[in-house]
Amino acid sequence: MAGLLRRSRPRVAQWTRTKRASGVLMSVTSLPSEFGVGDLGPSALRFADLLAESGQSFWQVLPVTPTGLGNSPYNPTSAFAGNTLLISPEILEREKLLPELPKVARGQLPSNQTSFGDALLLKREVIQKAYQRFKAGGDHREFEEFCLENSDWLESYSLYVALKQEREEPWYLWPKGLRDRKRDSLAEKSVRLKDVLDREKFAQFEFFKQWRSLKDYCADLGIGLIGDLSFYVALDSSDVWSNREIFELDSEGMPTFVGGVPPDYFSQTGQLWGNPVYDWERLETQGFDWWMRRTQQTLNLFDLARLDHFRGFVAYWQVPAHAKTAVSGQWVAAPWEAFFEAVKRRLPSLPFIAEDLGVITSDVRAVMRRFDLPGMNVLLFAFDSGTDNPYLPNNHLPDSVVYTGTHDTNTVRGWFCDEATPEQKKRLFEYVGKELPEEEVSWEFICLALDSGARLSIIPVQDVLSLGSSARMNRPSSAEGNWEWRATSEQLKSDAFRRLGEKTESSGR
Repeated sequence: MAGLLRRSRPRVAQWTRTKRASGVLMSVTSLPSEFGVGDLGPSALRFADLLAESGQSFWQVLPVTPTGLGNSPYNPTSAFAGNTLLISPEILEREKLLPELPKVARGQLPSNQTSFGDALLLKREVIQKAYQRFKAGGDHREFEEFCLENSDWLESYSLYVALKQEREEPWYLWPKGLRDRKRDSLAEKSVRLKDVLDREKFAQFEFFKQWRSLKDYCADLGIGLIGDLSFYVALDSSDVWSNREIFELDSEGMPTFVGGVPPDYFSQTGQLWGNPVYDWERLETQGFDWWMRRTQQTLNLFDLARLDHFRGFVAYWQVPAHAKTAVSGQWVAAPWEAFFEAVKRRLPSLPFIAEDLGVITSDVRAVMRRFDLPGMNVLLFAFDSGTDNPYLPNNHLPDSVVYTGTHDTNTVRGWFCDEATPEQKKRLFEYVGKELPEEEVSWEFICLALDSGARLSIIPVQDVLSLGSSARMNRPSSAEGNWEWRATSEQLKSDAFRRLGEKTESSGR
């Protein structure tokens, strides 16, 4: 894919296989901002500077696709579009597409929490004003080129957004002609809503332009970007609406089966995600075209991609759509060999990290070995059992990635204070050879991660800042209050990053 999504393919993926490196996990939405949500503007550049100053080689982010109900980045309304909440008003002003920045009264929006509703309203107004100026401007050739090069997903996505705004209901409740994408119905709406469609295309154009600028800035600093590719998409998404044949749906567009996972560390009744599962047989007959385009789009944005719910590519937990919990599901095999061979033909280096957490069986491990895909070691799980625990640093494989915790776990300090059992604390103290006070436990975990034999180490920013449970990003068993944590400018000016830089250097990363 050319234009704004053209990438120079820096050799970051192979580089991590031969040299020790480290990075920080920080959602773009968690960056400081005056506009209710972190974005791709000045605070993102300052954070990249901070990473470079502290000797980091990678910035890992959560998915940057549009979100729907619950604001979860793992329930995207498009697998290809960018989240326009991340568009920076400061950049639009600099491009002379805004006469002035939005006026936000001091204290109107919280500085340490994402206010999704307020941010959405503010960004819609900003994008509308910028679009009106853009439309009245001069040369639109770059925009037109972007629209042409991305027409395979952009046309359907922009129409989906326009219809959602007009009807204020999910696509499967639309009139039959629109729900079933009858040509005449779509053509009539495309004409009548053309200005709205063009505004949404403009918003996508701006997102990818701003992302490209940030990615180039990071590359100049020697920082690679690690993205996250969510396994499923939302039922109410442009992808399901426009590609119904590759999902397990009934004649009215409703799922017959949904995704989730069986009972595990996070929930005794499993996790019932509600996303429609894929029709892998149909996907295979199409040469996995939708997935091929999706992985290519992801690697246009990032240097490495973490494959969320990796085990789903081997076998996935399929739950009847009417079920109330995930307990009644069953494992269904996916055509993993044909799929990964197809991916390898397109992306020979396979620049992926396999998210291999949860119920991981020997067949999943075999696929990872077959395709040389590094897995994850999460230190918060290292003290659940004895010396054979694979998450203990002395058991880490070199070709793996170590994390202190993830977006789905508590912070290290939060775990220590609110969740760790006396037995877990005892194992931790015995392993490190001393008892730890609450204020130092995060740094002990960071030292364990950086000293690990795993070649790549990623530290969530909350652990760098030694924050407690209030800074947790997601509680998988809870549908409310997730994805809202944000860092303040003052926190990112703390001495913690200097300390991180010193430890990074001494660990040889």
